[in-house]
Amino acid sequence: MPLSKEAVIREANRICKNTLMETLNIEVIDYGEDFIIGRMPVTPKVHQPDGVLHGGATLALAESMGSFATHFFTDIERYFVRGIELSANHLKSVREGYVYARASFVHKGRSTQLLQIRVTDNQDNLISLCKLTTISLPRTTE
Repeated sequence: MPLSKEAVIREANRICKNTLMETLNIEVIDYGEDFIIGRMPVTPKVHQPDGVLHGGATLALAESMGSFATHFFTDIERYFVRGIELSANHLKSVREGYVYARASFVHKGRSTQLLQIRVTDNQDNLISLCKLTTISLPRTTE
């Protein structure tokens, strides 16, 4: 019997314990057939010295959701996934609340995948537009 959506989200968040995702309080909150959504609180912990969200924290959220998306939609028994390029355009500053990252596929190939990650704030304003390229490599049984 397949796991419920809630069980999959719980498991995704469980495996983030003792990782950067836990350090930044990143959590998976939803997913669908071809997307995943996560969020991260904007607190002084992820601020630049002038009190706005640090671009590096934004990229950590974006890459985390893009990588999760690729894992969700790849046979991880046969393949492992690695990010090979991440880029972003930061468009707006945020001081508080949450930022949300919605990762969706632009290209879902056998070996390479291209994802777009839209990072928005509580009012659905576009904060950053990110692009992640991943590669799926076969696991060896040696």
